[in-house]
Amino acid sequence: MSALIAPSILSADFTNLERDLHAISGADYAHVDVMDNHFVPNLTIGLPVVERIVQVSPIPIDVHLMIADPDRWAPGFAEAGAQSVTFHAEAAAAPVRLARELRRLGARAGLALKPATPVESFVDLLSEIDMLLIMTVEPGFGGQSFIEGTLPKIRRARAAIDAGDLDVWVQVDGGVSRATIERAADAGANVFVAGSAVYGAQDIPAEIEALRALASQHRH
Repeated sequence: MSALIAPSILSADFTNLERDLHAISGADYAHVDVMDNHFVPNLTIGLPVVERIVQVSPIPIDVHLMIADPDRWAPGFAEAGAQSVTFHAEAAAAPVRLARELRRLGARAGLALKPATPVESFVDLLSEIDMLLIMTVEPGFGGQSFIEGTLPKIRRARAAIDAGDLDVWVQVDGGVSRATIERAADAGANVFVAGSAVYGAQDIPAEIEALRALASQHRH
């Protein structure tokens, strides 16, 4: 399972978004955080902007919905062309039904868990999703420090996936950098969201390659 890098455009220049999407063209996905100021205390962008991002991005779009009522809103992002749509377990009323609808619409279905949400509650649902996102910071803001206490949770998630012989990716989001990516990869993550570490680098393409190389060397 290869290491995939998904830079978060939350750290991009929103007045030059198309330019900053092309700056990460060497990555595997562009990670787009949608926040509604209800599920998390921050407000970013909505469906009309994501529709346009899908049109101009040189790489596939990985949408992370930090919103209330994803059962209602998430399918629209799949219909807009996002290749991967992740919703929060804490916000979904019917996560299996929603995951199946996202897959029916042609998107990969992702289930996200906040740092304090136990993975054990969702082990039986793993076969219904394509990716499990384990937040390594509290969702809502970029630039936070990696929570080391999430590493055992990543290991437990990977163990459950391996035990079920499932093709489910494990994504980590929050505080991912050269200083933390190796430990996350060693724990079992294979998709890495990095915002400020990528967009704050002097050489963005080189930083993406460096992160991918570090993660690949320590792949679970």
